[in-house]
Amino acid sequence: MTAEATSRDLLPAALSMGTVMLKVGDMKLMTDYYQRALGLDVVAEQDGGVYLGRLQRPLVHLAAAPSLNLPGRGEAGLFHTALLFDDQASLAATVATAAQYEPRSFTGSADHLVSEAFYFNDPEGNGVELYWDRPRENWSWNGKDVVMDSLALPPQRYLEQHLTQESVAGQRASEAGVGHVHLQVGDVQSAHDFYVGTLGFEKTAGWHGQALFVSAGRYHHHMAMNVWNSRGAGPRKDTLGLGEVLIEVPSGDDVGALADRLRVAGVASHHTGAELRFEDPWRNNIRVAVR
Repeated sequence: MTAEATSRDLLPAALSMGTVMLKVGDMKLMTDYYQRALGLDVVAEQDGGVYLGRLQRPLVHLAAAPSLNLPGRGEAGLFHTALLFDDQASLAATVATAAQYEPRSFTGSADHLVSEAFYFNDPEGNGVELYWDRPRENWSWNGKDVVMDSLALPPQRYLEQHLTQESVAGQRASEAGVGHVHLQVGDVQSAHDFYVGTLGFEKTAGWHGQALFVSAGRYHHHMAMNVWNSRGAGPRKDTLGLGEVLIEVPSGDDVGALADRLRVAGVASHHTGAELRFEDPWRNNIRVAVR
């Protein structure tokens, strides 16, 4: 973005991430995982798919696609869906149930300074991050870049400090949301051109030319893109894994302004008025809709 970018060039500060849709091969196994490992409830069932979430708020949409294959490791697509918890005890409760469900699904943890995060893979290899944000007043900024790191966060010690009987018993009654979505892409510059230059996110951090973090309203990141497994990847095939990313905005004017930017940039889209559907350069499906 240029220094002269107007509010019409940017996504609204009140933006939030909505339901992430996954195409799945084994609905029974995947539904069981998101219910028992992550403590989500079935919110709705529609067209053979299942919406799972907390307190009637859908977070993950599992869509049956038994004829599709798993994506190859080097292909573009989903890196992880990140579920955000309100407090450390609620996070610890879900980290505990996810680890108990399948210990080998745990892939790591890190103190990112702005947040505390634990990483898992679901049964079909989709990445899942479970995290808690430190208060915004405790975040540090270097100009327009938020200061993040990946420091050690021992999971056993974390559970000893924060897991309570109350948080385990009340797991499904505690709130959670999709805090951010992290993608695998073919190259970071193209991701910057599209997500910052065209969509109107603002860059909040980079990582040695290997990753890009973007947000609206100075959140640490609503979306991220990296090339750690996928450098040089081209457009996706139709595979299991990520089906659609939903971005929620406050008003139809926000949708209309984005539709204008996409048209000027020559990006094909389908605009119904209340929502806008389009693809990024790697054929990841994005939907922007009024909250």
